[in-house]
Amino acid sequence: MKVIIAPDSFKGSISSVEAAKAIADGIHSIDPTVSCQLVPMADGGEGAVEAILVGIGGERISCNVEDPLGRQITAEYGWIPAQHTAVVEMAAASGLPLLEESEYDPWNASTYGTGQLIRDALAKGAKKIILGLGGSATVDGGAGCLQALGLRFLNETGQEIQRVGGRLDQIVSIDMSELDPQFRHVEIEIASDVTNKLLGPEGSVYIFGPQKGVAPNQLAALERGIVSYADVVEKTVNKCIRNYPGSGAAGGFGFGLLAFANCHLESGFSLIAKLTNLSEHLQDADLVITGEGRIDAQSLYGKAPIGVSRLAQKHGVKAVAFAGTIGRGLDGLAAQGLTLVLPIVDQPMGLETALEQGPQLLTAASARFYQALLLGRDLAITRS
Repeated sequence: MKVIIAPDSFKGSISSVEAAKAIADGIHSIDPTVSCQLVPMADGGEGAVEAILVGIGGERISCNVEDPLGRQITAEYGWIPAQHTAVVEMAAASGLPLLEESEYDPWNASTYGTGQLIRDALAKGAKKIILGLGGSATVDGGAGCLQALGLRFLNETGQEIQRVGGRLDQIVSIDMSELDPQFRHVEIEIASDVTNKLLGPEGSVYIFGPQKGVAPNQLAALERGIVSYADVVEKTVNKCIRNYPGSGAAGGFGFGLLAFANCHLESGFSLIAKLTNLSEHLQDADLVITGEGRIDAQSLYGKAPIGVSRLAQKHGVKAVAFAGTIGRGLDGLAAQGLTLVLPIVDQPMGLETALEQGPQLLTAASARFYQALLLGRDLAITRS
């Protein structure tokens, strides 16, 4: 039997690579002869670098950069030498997981550190950058990243605004003269499953602001700043991009990139599945196992396990998923090729304990599932 194991990460507990190995360990504890092909997945957020490097090879590059609040940290990006390609996760330098909940501050949080990662990749001679947008702590329209690459945002007195953050309404003009010329020409593939536009009730502020610390009574003020920023940017580049799907991704980061870079947006899952040749792996598979931390009705909107199951369905392969938590609204999952969703928690326990024991719980759940699979097969043979 050939089993494709293609999970996303179980956030806060297990990376996608660790999850794939844990699932394989569970199967092999029952039957060591099973062929398990590990193809870790991601949807553009955390884990994208790891999934791509495992899938096609490469190395990790460490950089000293700023975190969302300007503190010095070490962050990594992926480098594929043969293709002169960098794989950058904005979460590595500008992500919400880098902050304590008490530190969430979109008014001051900046994407500057992500720009530093891109700048380092350009210095290495990157001809292409795969940029995962997800898990951001920012609502700065990508201004911080662009500042790190040489763009200057000026206020009404002609002074440059440092670490723009949520002060986008102070920008009255943009100086492009020092923008890194390599940035203008490098090909950027944006991996994101967010299709929200920049503005409005479904935009970057009202949908994603609250999870980054924007209080309900601050949303309108932050939205006014984004509107003002969009006006100045579009006047500078002489094109309208605020209504482009994905322009609202990562606190408007998508908008900033679409304005000043040679880039295009693609579904994070689709891009990573393509890079790791998931479709080819599925052609002769007997079963696909996927999973992530939580599976519920929202999983239908671009989450990796549903992407895996849809692709498996096209190849006539059954898909099963493990989840740390199973929510409501799973009725539509079967139509997407996801035959079975199984929890990994096997007894009452607190969230902190479950997160700590994630790898062991997943391995045990995988073993139970495979034992049940063998039992079902034996019963079918007996009855026939």
